[in-house]
Amino acid sequence: MTSASRQRIVLASGSPRRRDLARAAGWNVRVTPPPEDAEAGAAGRPAGETLEDYVVRLARVKGQATVARGATGIVLACDTVSEIDGVALGKATDRNDARRMLELLSGRKHRVLTGVWLCRTDTGTILEAVEQSLLFMHALEPSFIDWYLDSGMWRGKAGGCGFQDERLPLELVAGSESNVVGLPLERIEAMLTALASRDPLGG
Repeated sequence: MTSASRQRIVLASGSPRRRDLARAAGWNVRVTPPPEDAEAGAAGRPAGETLEDYVVRLARVKGQATVARGATGIVLACDTVSEIDGVALGKATDRNDARRMLELLSGRKHRVLTGVWLCRTDTGTILEAVEQSLLFMHALEPSFIDWYLDSGMWRGKAGGCGFQDERLPLELVAGSESNVVGLPLERIEAMLTALASRDPLGG
């Protein structure tokens, strides 16, 4: 039995992909999306802030806002960005933005980084981490990009695309597949184990 299946986790996320992945893994989760203004307030990456610090900060803001709204127990928040040439690619704002991202990724490797924020509210213990994966996007024909944009699958996804999307020629080169979806299961399991060793939670 995994740490996540033994413990009840408040998942501070509105992402159906994270929710489905957590439940498919057998985790005992209660989904509590953070307030929208918390995510909007964290937008923007100051000069000098690394991408690793950026994604952790975004996750932290989500988690802290969820706790501030009354969530208790073990609270988990994540945020995911894609990166190419040192530029972070968040969620596409519209169809044209998604096209720009797809054309940028076409035929090239890129990174996907997920910041993880984990808190046990009764003790105030907080753990943070970053997980990254390397992907390769095979060359995309203009007709495929048009079809993909018409499908709407790009909506709400970092980099304007999703690893498991239909027909998308996206290949995992290194790292965790679950991280690409936005919930690095293995890393979070290790963090939950570390959290339990610091503050035993019982059965």
